[in-house]
Amino acid sequence: MIDKEIRPAVAADVPAVKAVTDAAYHRYIERIGVVPQPMEADHAAEVAAGKVFVTGDRVVGLIVVEPCAGHLCLDSIAVHPDAHGRGVGRRLLHFVDAHARALGLPEVRLYTNALMWENQKIYPKYGYEVVERRVDGPYDRIHYRKRLG
Repeated sequence: MIDKEIRPAVAADVPAVKAVTDAAYHRYIERIGVVPQPMEADHAAEVAAGKVFVTGDRVVGLIVVEPCAGHLCLDSIAVHPDAHGRGVGRRLLHFVDAHARALGLPEVRLYTNALMWENQKIYPKYGYEVVERRVDGPYDRIHYRKRLG
């Protein structure tokens, strides 16, 4: 079942999408030495393309997803630091699974920067397994997948 508190983003949400993304990823700039890719995304284009889903009356969390060949790509998940510890990320990850199933896709794939070690503790708890570690330009990434049963 799809979480009714998570909805497709609309054009009016673009400033909040940018603000939540920036707040969620800003702390990693110094650690990884580059601006995380989600902070540089064209949020208006992603929203217009139907790739962004948000939660909260005042947006506190979001995902950016895109159907790919045989799987759903989870391009970004962001939770505003003020909302940490309230289950927002968990609900978003469960939504991703439900969304992939609704699209008839058998797995979800994502990657995270190798220096974002917090994420490496979270994703396996939700059924993700490491597929590979690969350097893409300035980004050292760990790629994950979750097969949906």
